[in-house]
Amino acid sequence: MKAKAARLHGANDVRIDEFILPEITEKEILVKVISNSICMSTYKAAILGENHKRVPETIKDHPTITGHEFSGEIVQVGKMWESEYKIGDRFAIQPALYYEGKPYAPGYSYEFFGGNTTHCVIPWEFIEYGCLLNYEGESFSNASLAEPMSCIIGAYHASYHTETFVYEHKMGIKQGGKLALLAAAGPMGLGAIDYIIHCDRKPESVVVIDIDDGRLNTAKRVLTVEEAQKHGVKLSYINSAKLDNPLEYLMDLTDGTGYDDVFVYAPVKGVIELADDILGYDGCLNFFAGPTNQKFKAEFNFYNVHYGATHIAGTSGGSTDDMKESLIMTAKDIINPAVMITHIGGLDAAPNTILDLPNITGGKKLIYPHIDMPLIDIRDFSSLEKVDERYKELAKILDQSSRIWSLDAEKYVLESF
Repeated sequence: MKAKAARLHGANDVRIDEFILPEITEKEILVKVISNSICMSTYKAAILGENHKRVPETIKDHPTITGHEFSGEIVQVGKMWESEYKIGDRFAIQPALYYEGKPYAPGYSYEFFGGNTTHCVIPWEFIEYGCLLNYEGESFSNASLAEPMSCIIGAYHASYHTETFVYEHKMGIKQGGKLALLAAAGPMGLGAIDYIIHCDRKPESVVVIDIDDGRLNTAKRVLTVEEAQKHGVKLSYINSAKLDNPLEYLMDLTDGTGYDDVFVYAPVKGVIELADDILGYDGCLNFFAGPTNQKFKAEFNFYNVHYGATHIAGTSGGSTDDMKESLIMTAKDIINPAVMITHIGGLDAAPNTILDLPNITGGKKLIYPHIDMPLIDIRDFSSLEKVDERYKELAKILDQSSRIWSLDAEKYVLESF
């Protein structure tokens, strides 16, 4: 079968290639990719090329398909899996396998397995170890976002609390406690807010802190205070850059007792130290953001570690169970990962989007490999409406969902572009 993909040939070298996929073996499955969300990790792999730990040294001769946050439909099933998978089944991929201790993953390491492509081949090990996940929902974009959502969910599960002289960690955020999300009005922060106000284990209050009014206004619009209140959570949005004394203000919100759980969504020294300062007794600081500097450090109050039982947790990625939880909640319309999406485009837009990702403002960038469209900001593409009538119709559809990417919008672009 002929396929088309955005493939990595070397550092800063991502190209659109057409090539022939090999025939699948009885141990493999052929899929049609419908959507792929571009992750900052993909950018890191693209700029490092073969110097990235997950990218093989052979990419100049055997380029790898980029993208690991993808979803689609099964096209052909190898004989080994005919009783478990059917043609037409919808799927999402759990990329974090670490098969036989190797860091190889789709989007980084495989010549014929990745997300920014029209079709790809799922290797045996990803099927055998349960990484090809069934998806019962309709929106492919939301299934693509199950992987970043799993990272968010996994972080919530990894936080923990203790009891004096009981030497057992109680996993998860404190039920009915006080939660602060710092630097959290970006795309992953939006997913974190959406999940925590709709999941079973909820805090009493959530304070979202950022320094960008644009991001905060978007968060307020798509995840309202009223929606959180319906689910028993008091939600507040705060621009800390406008406060004379952020520490004092945030502590006053807790009557001076501090926060049970604090999550840090940006690898910034000052943000981490503020998070430490606002921890209450037995408070857990979850460092969610992944720094690129291997020697990144920040100060931490060890007096409070000793006398106040404060502590740190951190995760990278999410488990298969975390991803299943995301897919189930999405399929049941409990959460809507699409709140993270600000840009969509066709496959030809993928190379420039990947290589320029840090400079493109907004949230998640979603690629539909089977459409022909430049990368567009769904919040405002009025200039395109003047040259193509299809964008006028897309604008009408998105206005019905307050410019949040929707199933109706997805169906329209797949049919019309």
